[in-house]
Parts: sequence; C-alpha cells; structure tokens
Amino acid sequence: MPRTAAAADRTTRTALRICPLCEATCGLTLTIDGADRVTGARGDRDDVFSAGFICPKGAAFGELDGDPDRLTRPLVRRGGQLEEASWAEAFDAVAAGLRPLIEEHGSDAVAVVLGNPNVHTMAGALYPPLLLGALRTRNIYSASTVDQMPKHVSSGLLFGDAFAIPVPDLDRTDHLLLIGANPLESNGSLCTAPDFPGRLKALRRRGGTLTVIDPRRTRTARLADRHVAVRPGTDALLLAALVQVLFAEDLVDLGGLDGHVEGVADVRAQTADFTPEAVAEACDVPAEEIRTIARELAAAPTAAVYGRVGSSTVEFGTLANWLVDVLNTLTGNLDRPGGAMFPLAATARAPRSAAPGKGFALGRWRSRVSGHPEAKGEFPVAALAEEIDTPGDGRVRAVIALAANPVLSAPDGDRLDRALEGVDFMVSVDPYLNETSRHAHVVLPPPRPSQVPHHDFAFNGFAIRNQARFTREVVPLPEDRPDECEILARLVLCVNGMHGVAGPADVDAMAIDMTLAKAVADPHSPVHGRSAQELAGQLTGRTGAERRLDLMLRLGPYGDGFGADREGLSLEKLLAHPHGIDLGPLASRIPQILKTPSGKVELCPAPIADDMPRLRGALDGRPEELVLVGRRHLRSNNSWMHNVPALRGGSNRCTLQVHPEDAARLGVVDGGKARVKGDGGELLVPVEVTDAVRAGVVSLPHGWGHDRPGTRLSVASEDAGANVNQLLDGTRLDPLSGTAVLNGFPVQVAPAG
Repeated sequence: MPRTAAAADRTTRTALRICPLCEATCGLTLTIDGADRVTGARGDRDDVFSAGFICPKGAAFGELDGDPDRLTRPLVRRGGQLEEASWAEAFDAVAAGLRPLIEEHGSDAVAVVLGNPNVHTMAGALYPPLLLGALRTRNIYSASTVDQMPKHVSSGLLFGDAFAIPVPDLDRTDHLLLIGANPLESNGSLCTAPDFPGRLKALRRRGGTLTVIDPRRTRTARLADRHVAVRPGTDALLLAALVQVLFAEDLVDLGGLDGHVEGVADVRAQTADFTPEAVAEACDVPAEEIRTIARELAAAPTAAVYGRVGSSTVEFGTLANWLVDVLNTLTGNLDRPGGAMFPLAATARAPRSAAPGKGFALGRWRSRVSGHPEAKGEFPVAALAEEIDTPGDGRVRAVIALAANPVLSAPDGDRLDRALEGVDFMVSVDPYLNETSRHAHVVLPPPRPSQVPHHDFAFNGFAIRNQARFTREVVPLPEDRPDECEILARLVLCVNGMHGVAGPADVDAMAIDMTLAKAVADPHSPVHGRSAQELAGQLTGRTGAERRLDLMLRLGPYGDGFGADREGLSLEKLLAHPHGIDLGPLASRIPQILKTPSGKVELCPAPIADDMPRLRGALDGRPEELVLVGRRHLRSNNSWMHNVPALRGGSNRCTLQVHPEDAARLGVVDGGKARVKGDGGELLVPVEVTDAVRAGVVSLPHGWGHDRPGTRLSVASEDAGANVNQLLDGTRLDPLSGTAVLNGFPVQVAPAG
C-alpha cells in the first residue's frame, strides 16, 4: 500500500557527510528527518580516516545546518537598506556595481578578502583562483595574515613551495614537541588529524614523549610529559637556543637528508649567539631545561617539532616557523617516518623528477599606503582599512568578501568598520548578516552545509595519512536556489564582464580546458599528446565542480591517467567507496618536492638571515610587565560558530584569564570586570582568575564582539563578548609575512571601577 505524503515526510534516513567545521575533517553519519531536516550526527565508524571520532562541533552539525538566522535569499541594498531580492536581481546588481568601477579605476580598485571558511568547502577551493585570475587585482587579503602566513613564507623559502608544509607523523613518532599549539582544543591546524587527543594518548602508551611549550596550561599541556610555560612572543629565541645546543654539543645529524641540504654552516653562525644562558631570562626558561629539551629531541629514535598559531601570530612568527623545520632537519627528522613529513593529496599534481625550481619570492610588489611587501600574493589584512580610507590614486573602492568577517578577525575592527561604510560597492558571500557583511550592497548566501557536496582539497594536503573521500549533498537543494559553486562561478562572470553572456557551466568548461591543455602538452603527463577534447568527454560527474574533481583525481598522483592505470583513482571509483579510500602512510618526498633554485633544502635563505639581527636585539630587550595571548575553544572556530546554542557555554566563554598573583597585584577579582587597554583601544571584560595561565600573562579568546548593530545573529548577540583585536591598531606585524601580532603584545589591566 503506498505511503501517504504525510507519512513520507516523517521518514527518517541516514547519510554520510564529511564534517566541514574544522581541520580534522571527520566522517559523519547524519540522521535526516523528512526531506531536509538534519536531526542528529554521529561519527562514521567505517570512515577510513576518522574511524568514528567526533567532537562537539560535529555533533552540532544539525543545529548549525538548521540555524534560523541563516540567510536563504540574496539581499540587495536599496535606499540604504538591505532588502530581499531574487537571484537574478542580485547578480545584476553585482555586475552593475563592479564592472563600471573596474573599467574606470582599474582592477586594483577592488579588494578581495578570503575568510577561513573558504578552505572548508569545495566551492571555496575551486572558484576563488578563477575569480582572482579574472580580476587580476593586487589587493588580495585573507585570514592567512592573522593565522598561518609565517608557515607559508618559511616553507616557501626553505623548500621553494609555500604549500610544501611538513606535518608531524603522529602515528609513528617517538617524540613530539609542540610549541604554540593546543590540538586538544583546535583539533589540529595545518595538521589534519581526526582524534588528535587519541593519537597523543597513543604516543604516550607506546612509550613516546610529549613536550608542550605554551604560556598556558592547556588541555594539551596537561597531557604532556613536560610543559614549558614560556614567556609569550619568545618562541623564536627558545627555538634558536635549541638549535645552538645541537651545534654546540655535536648533536646535528642530517641522516637521509645528507646531500639534499645546503646552508647548515650558515645556520650555525646565525644561531651562535643564542645560547641557553643568553635566552633564559627573556624566555623565562632555565638554561639547563633548554639543553635537556634539545638533547632529548636529538636522542629520540624519531621526533617531530610542530608549531602553530601561538608561534605564528607573534613578533618573530616567520623566524619561529623557520626554526621549527631547522630543528626537524638538523635532527634528521625531516621527511622520514616518525618525523615531519610532506603529505601527498589525491588532487595534488603528480610528482615530477627532482630538479631545481623557480623558488619563492617575497615583496614582489608593495601596498599603496604603508608599503607593506606582498607575501604569497597577499597584503596584510591589517592594512585593508587604510587602503580604503586613505585618499589618492589607487584607493580601494570596492570589496568582495568571500566568507570573511575581518571586522572581527583583523586588528582595529572599528577603523575597518568605518572604512567599509565608505566603499563605493561591496559584495559579500556569506550565510549570515554579520559584522562585516552588514556593510555589503549585495549579500549572496550559500546553501546549508547539508545541501552541498564535500571534498577536502586543502586539508588533505596537510593530512597525517594520505586518503581520499567525497560525499555528495545529503539534502536536496530547492530548484530556485543556486549552489555555492554556481554563486561563485556567476561572481567570476560579473567580474570579467561576461554576466548575461555566459553561464556557470562556461566557467567550469574554461577551467577544465585550461588544465587539459597544459596536461596534454606536458611530456611528463600520462595524457601527453592526447586530445584535450576527447579527454574532456570522458569526465564524469553531475556538475561542473564534480567534473573538475574527476579531472584532478585522474591527473593526480594516484589517478587512472584517463586509462593509463586501471587501478588508479577517478570520481567514479571514489563514489564507489562512500567511507573513503586509504592511500597509505606518508612517504618520503625529498628531493622531488623541492622547488628551490638549488634543488636542495635551502636552510638559511637570505630573507631569514636578514631578519636575524632583529631577533638578536630581543636578547637585550626588557620583558613587558603584562602581555596578552589568545586561546582556542573546542566548541568554536574563529568568529563563525557563536550563533549555535549547542556550542555556547562550558569553557567557550569570552573571559579574561588572569593568574592569581597578577589578579592580587592588579586588584581584579574572579567574576568581576576589568578594563584592558592596548595600542588600539580598550575593552571591558569579565575576569576569570586561574593558574592555567602563567604569571605576567592574560588570555582573551579570538572571534568575539558580536555587539554591532545591523546584524542578524540572535544567539551570538545575546552574549556578545569582547573583540580582542580592537586592542590592536594594526601596526604590530611580523615583517616577513605581514602577519598581525595577536599574541604576546603588551596590555594594561585595571579594575573596571
């Protein structure tokens, strides 16, 4: 007997989905009631990578997916007010707003801002490069310069490729040294590892050693064999001292890297002044403890040093990230099992024969106002406001914000807030009307996470095990609603003047044609000499994005080469394995991965050597009396999850953590309010007195401050918190990477009264 429509609506089913809410990329099994309501999420026990692990963010997938504050229709500014519009009206408005500006003032009049969520979606990986290629603006800004840009720069200088980032081989290492990282809260960053807590516990169970260097006694630090409460901002000094000990005690051993590294003697000369005694006072770490850490690192059968946000968003962020991999190299642990290794994603370019490359260059052009050098094609996001509000030729007049909320994530958000009020045109691709998108002339909301397919292009390049997984959308998209890929493809057409002339399919076809043209002309390619048109006809997939994924898989390092390897990967093969395909543990990739001019690891590149005198100057500097650091929350990811009730509460609170000794000295009390003052302004914040933070340090989390008018974030605005970046004026930057100093900057704290 046929079911009634009402009965069909009550049907419950399950579906697989890769979690897009942090870098762990765990496999989920979703429960879906009726046609489109996600009511539950649990870990997929058969997932080849995460094996059932899930964190509170993944468990809250349904609540985030069904957030009633998510925008479902475009907004267009009319008469000064944002009003709902049709998709056709919205894209007409984008084309009318951008093209005349570009034609009159040039492409540099448009700034593109890329937010963190872009790397969590297929569309965010596939289409922004096409947008930037069509626009050809030099005004590119991203979350990288408030996060990991120092790692890109140091990797570019060392290995010739800004994306050749070694990750700790967690499951095989005997000794792990973490600096400025708290993976039990972050779930890992630039190290994609589901169940990071379980992997660290497994390290301890097999007799390995975990050392954590952090000014806070984090959850990760509490798990460690040794916790070193270093003074914030002195990471590079401490790491340089570890390098000095390796040389002084004849502990350097390149192992299998011998013959593939140059500049070892130069590193020895550059670090000679950084003896443990010389750095001990600045770091507030005893000299003998520094020596012990260096000796244990050198003596371990295998070891890996891993640094993250805490050692990146500091005054010497690039030097600290460089020294992390100098240590990995000098102990012979770079590119060997159990050390720090280079993943090989299924959609990466197939490995080529070892040969010198073009290398990595910094400062190829400079920003208009302050002359900031570009890094990886980007300017510091801290400089965006001045590029908008400073008059003159070349002023930024329009902004395209893709999943970006720099009013909260960049220093001096108040200035940027005012600057965005004055742009001639702004388009924001964002599911929320938030602190930044409220300034837009057009807001284009992408669908819910359940309504889009998922493959991790970016994070598989940082994964601790090679694997490939793909999940299609689990909830159907309404016929009148474009998916995120179509939204971004149409944005490309608006920029290049083809709006109304070409369609989204033409954008994908262009991308496919360009890739195949290069492949068939490459003598090292498995499709060399074949017909690009014939190959394009073999691609499978229901959408342009799926066809592009199929193309990348087939031409990738594990691909079928369009028939050259019948056992190789393709989209069809990946779809036949819904829990993913395991591609094996990380394998050594040097020298093939190197793209430096020498074809070797260039251990002491000139920009690094030129910056070392600045670090030597810090040896004689007087430590600041009180400095501020941020902190991670397991139930949060920057500024975009505070509107989900299930992820609020617990430790996820915007409080100023103060050590009891400092609290007594400053006259602040637990539960009371304190006034915090920095270079850029002051905040009123609740106090949490705790010995989890070392004396001389206060901690305030990042991503809060949801108190600006004109937003539609009903949950977040109820407990808005304070925007820590408003304490900064944007002038404190790591000079090599342009990364904002968000940790270890001086503040003044006093009772609110």
